[in-house]
Amino acid sequence: MAWTVVVAGGGFGGFFAARTLERTLPPAAARIVLVNDVNFLLFTPLLPGAAAGTLEPRHVVVPLREELDRTDLRVGRVLGADPERRQVRIATLEGHEETIGYDQLIVALGSVSRTLPIPGLAEHAMGFKTLAEAIALRNHAIATLEMAETLEDAEARASYLGYVFVGAGYAGLEGLAELQDLMASVIQRYPRCRTQGMRWMLVEARERVMPEVSASLAAFATRELAGRGIEIRTNTTIEEVTDRAVRLSTGEVVPCRTLAWTAGVKPHPVVAHLGLPLDDGGRIRADATMRVSGFANVWAIGDAAAVPDPARPGEPTPPTAQHAMRQGKLAGRNVAAALGARGRVKPFRFKTLGVFVDMGRYEAVAETVGIRWRGLPAWILARSYHLALMPGMKRRVRLLVDWTVDLMFARDTSELGSLGHPRPLDSERLLETSAGGTEARS
Repeated sequence: MAWTVVVAGGGFGGFFAARTLERTLPPAAARIVLVNDVNFLLFTPLLPGAAAGTLEPRHVVVPLREELDRTDLRVGRVLGADPERRQVRIATLEGHEETIGYDQLIVALGSVSRTLPIPGLAEHAMGFKTLAEAIALRNHAIATLEMAETLEDAEARASYLGYVFVGAGYAGLEGLAELQDLMASVIQRYPRCRTQGMRWMLVEARERVMPEVSASLAAFATRELAGRGIEIRTNTTIEEVTDRAVRLSTGEVVPCRTLAWTAGVKPHPVVAHLGLPLDDGGRIRADATMRVSGFANVWAIGDAAAVPDPARPGEPTPPTAQHAMRQGKLAGRNVAAALGARGRVKPFRFKTLGVFVDMGRYEAVAETVGIRWRGLPAWILARSYHLALMPGMKRRVRLLVDWTVDLMFARDTSELGSLGHPRPLDSERLLETSAGGTEARS
């Protein structure tokens, strides 16, 4: 009888776990089931490039069915689990619920944006963690230029030309740098906006940006952003968000209609409904081999797992793609070993070899095996590293083409927020949605 291995989550951890299982378990020995809410892996390090229009959105995702040959992909949401009965409950894309039994379970459900009870945040802020959020942010930013250009009054335009990012980790700093690079290049086509100028701000509650990298690299990144006219507010939080302004903890009120929230992540909410032990941060307790405490046949990896960090004794591994990818590979081998395929169960021993922060065209900071890089060399290293990690030669070629085209031609100013929202077939309803044009919003 074949074993059933269920992988819950198709991010970096889940994808690489499933691919490793395909390569280590004989086809007749095991059935591999991957449950994910979409049919692709989002290559998150390239998300800022998609938001800035440097990369085609389809080129920063990896279709799971193309890269996984033997895995049974079930597109749906994990609802919960019963580890005593060895069952996982899911809601399929079609809408019905079903239960999947397993012999081994790998939990790789990842994380979601961590929000705070700040007045107006949920109503007016935009996230920057999913592909949909990144593209929506780009469309919204371009739309603010279009709206500001129609206004005669400079004071009225100010809020449309104000852009605030909250959170100065990887996502916040890279997202801000890439989007500001885009907007600085396209604003030349908007005479009123160009004359008045934009205001960009990065707000961080801690004392410096990017605590994940060395202080010298963080200082270089700060100087680079400041050189572009970006205001950086450290040791600062936001107190209130409205539809046209943000109030900071310093008392300053910033006119702004674009607020991007990138202030941390938390484990996916469904993790609390799996019947597994959690730590104080809501992550699943696991040992060094990634086996969940108290369950010999359940493994936890990635952002949702508190796997001990070899580089920081007593601390869990950080929620990065580097760690999730390598945990996924080792979890696949450990599960194969637990099923008697080959090898033995091994502890997770990876230590970060380098960090790369892409800050837009020709600018980046990086640190590799103790060597610090900045500017153009770091930019080339960052792109080379991400290119090497992208699964599949076809997708690597597409990335190279996109990057080359971006270097040769000016940025595109099209605002495509109507994608996925076609105009109504009823001609009478067109009067309700648009005064003309062919891309009316519904």
